[in-house]
Amino acid sequence: MRIVDKDPWLKPYEKTIKERHNSAVVKESQLIGDGTLSDFALGYMYYGLHFIDNEWIFREWAPNATAIYLIGDFNEWRIDERYRASLINRHGDWQLRLPKSSLRHGQHYKMLVRWKDGEGERIPAWCRRVVQDPVTGIFSAQVWKPETEYRFANTDFKIAKDRPLLIYECHIGMAQEKEDVGTYIEFKDKVLPRIKEGGYNCIQIMAVQEHPYYGSFGYHVSNFFAPSSRFGTPEELKELIDTAHSMGIAVIMDIVHSHAVANENEGLGNLSGDKSQYFHSGERREHSAWGSLCFDYGKDQVLHFLLSNCKYWLEEYHFDGFRFDGVTSMIYYSHGLGESFGSYQDYFNDRQDGDAICYLMLANKLIHECNPNAITIAEEVSGMPGLAAPFANGGYGFNYRMAMNIPDYWIKIIKELSDDNWSMSGIYWEITNRRSDEKTISYVESHDQALVGDKTVIFRLVDSDMYWHFSKSDGNLVTARGIALHKMIRLITATTINGGYLNFMGNEFGHPEWIDFPREGNGWSYKYARRQWSLVDNQELCYSWLNNFDKKLINLLGKSRGFQNKKLEQYCLNDSDKVVVYGRGEYLFVYNFNPVRSFTGYGVLVPHGEYKILLNSDNNDFGGNGLVDENQIYQTISDTVYGAEDKGWLKMYLPARTALILKRKR
Repeated sequence: MRIVDKDPWLKPYEKTIKERHNSAVVKESQLIGDGTLSDFALGYMYYGLHFIDNEWIFREWAPNATAIYLIGDFNEWRIDERYRASLINRHGDWQLRLPKSSLRHGQHYKMLVRWKDGEGERIPAWCRRVVQDPVTGIFSAQVWKPETEYRFANTDFKIAKDRPLLIYECHIGMAQEKEDVGTYIEFKDKVLPRIKEGGYNCIQIMAVQEHPYYGSFGYHVSNFFAPSSRFGTPEELKELIDTAHSMGIAVIMDIVHSHAVANENEGLGNLSGDKSQYFHSGERREHSAWGSLCFDYGKDQVLHFLLSNCKYWLEEYHFDGFRFDGVTSMIYYSHGLGESFGSYQDYFNDRQDGDAICYLMLANKLIHECNPNAITIAEEVSGMPGLAAPFANGGYGFNYRMAMNIPDYWIKIIKELSDDNWSMSGIYWEITNRRSDEKTISYVESHDQALVGDKTVIFRLVDSDMYWHFSKSDGNLVTARGIALHKMIRLITATTINGGYLNFMGNEFGHPEWIDFPREGNGWSYKYARRQWSLVDNQELCYSWLNNFDKKLINLLGKSRGFQNKKLEQYCLNDSDKVVVYGRGEYLFVYNFNPVRSFTGYGVLVPHGEYKILLNSDNNDFGGNGLVDENQIYQTISDTVYGAEDKGWLKMYLPARTALILKRKR
């Protein structure tokens, strides 16, 4: 248990850590027998509807069913004995074999499931294509076997492990400017080139798994193996991923295994008359805050379903990994609600769900067995130790965890303090506060901060002046302050990473509108469920300044080999002057957060050498005042009294609210 060796405070809980690890080892052995997890996670090849050896084969796990029929376009949605499945084993597997002529590509279908006390029309749990009728709004499965299967051109894509992971979080439907739902193809053609130019090397796609309510942002999933048909066809999603790979961009998806939509007609809530088939029974069945259903990870068939789902997206669509949603909700019986997480004792007691922890460990083990280069990220707010540590070391096996403290901190100080009261030591501590043996994804704001009811950083800084004073020719002190701090906040967050950095689409240029999906309260409008790219393309508006800065910063980080692993060295934290200086390898980062004071000849002891400016937030192209001479070469000055042999004084001109990146000549 190396995580204990690296953190002595875990020593009192070593027994619990070992028990959790061993439970996953034992469960894996029970599930796989003489095979592997990858062999076990092939449920999607067995269940569902398949065309094999010139016939259709349909299978479904429904242990509580007494009869299952396929109904659809092909039999006028009526019971037809020719489409009746048979129970084939004691585990509750049903099977139906049909001749080729019985079904055609594009036809719609459902199961009519009967059980002891009732019946209902249901969408098969393992189906790969679900569509919604535009008139009735009713969802149904769709036979999907196009004449030509999509063939990936980029089959050997690998994520560059020697570069920081720079994630562009995105939502296909709202990625377009039109007041409508965007498509996979529109995203491929219009948005991917922007992401590539912006320097991001990974996209994280939200809302991929089918969900009945668009406004759920994809987090109330009904059909786990079906990519959302709102955005296009499965082949078009594959084309998007293939194109991203051709650009050197990895593609991960938000995977939702923390809960499922409660809808019975569209989802798994009552597939065959047993409401606890996939979920807990009693009080644990429904999530107290989300109104969704909670998986019972103690059931082998549920593990088979979810693990197969992980492998399916990797193999069928060539996704490069996953950001697991709602991990805190999975780990704790309380879903993390009302918990303080003030000490290690809060992580190792009888309030954690051992079955869920076991599943997460197995999921990570499986994913990296399928693809050793895969990325897994945990969205987890409690700070559970070991989450992003290797399974072999006693951890859960995630590659990264989201640094969810950072956006909360920025919101807090922007909301509660004027920037002349910001603490430089407080900022530096918060953005670098992490476990030494776990990689994190740092971010200023994600989609969460862009939703109605919250505010983005730019809105908190500038507020209504964005509407009246965001023209380059009509700025004021409020917009100037907001633009300067928006750049500095992003710069200090992105350059202190120990793993990766994330940005939600549009936030890089200060998108002015919140996100509000079509709903009854807004007249089912798409006005705020889109991204206004025309704003950043308009060179008369300030958005282009912010975009220019983000592009320069992200491209610089992406081209720096091993940047995320370079050791952080703190050189100056001056709360009085509001100056922060730190280094990473050959790079030096200098910030003057002071709102009114500029400094001439400000001296900082740094490693000896010759320094040149690479990035200056005060550059005119970024909306700055252009007060810094970027051609100047800075040379350290030796000081035998205060300096060490390897350090000297670097004296710089630091305008107020300005940040610099310098590079030392080796």
